[in-house]
Amino acid sequence: MRLWGPLPSAVVVGLACAAAVAGTDALDADVREYVVPTPDALPHDPAVGPDGALWFTEERANKIGRLDPVTGHFREYPLKTPASGPHGLVADRQGKIWFTANTAAYVGALDPSTGVVKEFHWKDGRVKDPHTPVFDDAGVLWFTAEESNVIGLLDPKTAAVRFLDVPTRRAQPYGIAPAPDGALYFCEFGTNKIGRVDRRSMRIREYPLTEGARPRRLAIAADGTIFYSDYERGFLGHLDPATGKVDEWPCPSGSDARPYGIAAAPDGEIWLSESGVMPNTLVRFDPRSNRFATAPIPSGGGVVRNLAITSDGRVYLACSGMNRVAIATPRSAHAGR
Repeated sequence: MRLWGPLPSAVVVGLACAAAVAGTDALDADVREYVVPTPDALPHDPAVGPDGALWFTEERANKIGRLDPVTGHFREYPLKTPASGPHGLVADRQGKIWFTANTAAYVGALDPSTGVVKEFHWKDGRVKDPHTPVFDDAGVLWFTAEESNVIGLLDPKTAAVRFLDVPTRRAQPYGIAPAPDGALYFCEFGTNKIGRVDRRSMRIREYPLTEGARPRRLAIAADGTIFYSDYERGFLGHLDPATGKVDEWPCPSGSDARPYGIAAAPDGEIWLSESGVMPNTLVRFDPRSNRFATAPIPSGGGVVRNLAITSDGRVYLACSGMNRVAIATPRSAHAGR
């Protein structure tokens, strides 16, 4: 592992640009970007550590990275298996960082105190591309496998791995998140559906969305409803699983927006990024007023694939094409700090 100091290329930018379209407000936030120490690392997904650190995968560099948001120090942890292709990641309650090795087909657990990575493999040769991982409230790790068309679950206590077949062929399960009722919801990026896994029966139910929709990532609201990024059509979507009702709002940048990363903040607002425009945008949506606020990402973003939000409302993102990670702080969230 390597320890790095704060980089002079970190920048702070106040986002208060003109609204992109009528009915959209200017986003008022500070964004601080940090250049990843390893060149061309392809930071893919961000995650929040138990101590508030920004963790991220370095897909091309074959490393897991950590940024201390207080000091600006980076630490990078190389993986022992070459070309693992670290993709998604999530922290457990003990502070270990679990990640999907999308290229080498395993799930890994990094112990930051030692730098040791434990690898979990499986015998099912058809599952080759673990994608996005999340923990349920029982401490079981769930993950999607996009091209393999399955949902996986791994029990860290026993190392047992199980796979559930998605009912729709070529559904391309992508983003996944746990809901307050204990179920797991996931996007079916290859079709216009959201899937739900019942943990007791292990059955998958699918909810149809608007024809032509392609949900890529999703976020669970406090009331258990689902917000998702419709990558194909340029919409922010909302699904109420209790009724099956779908609501949609066109993204500020229109049909070419390519909304991608998305997350729900503690205050109930939804954050997302539009990857189809350059520079990429950072967007906030208020479900109470149905209004967007938007601004460009300072470096351009280079495709922001996922977002993570801290308990105090800061937004963590990985600017993949620019080899940076960033922290966005809404001014209202830090005005009294």
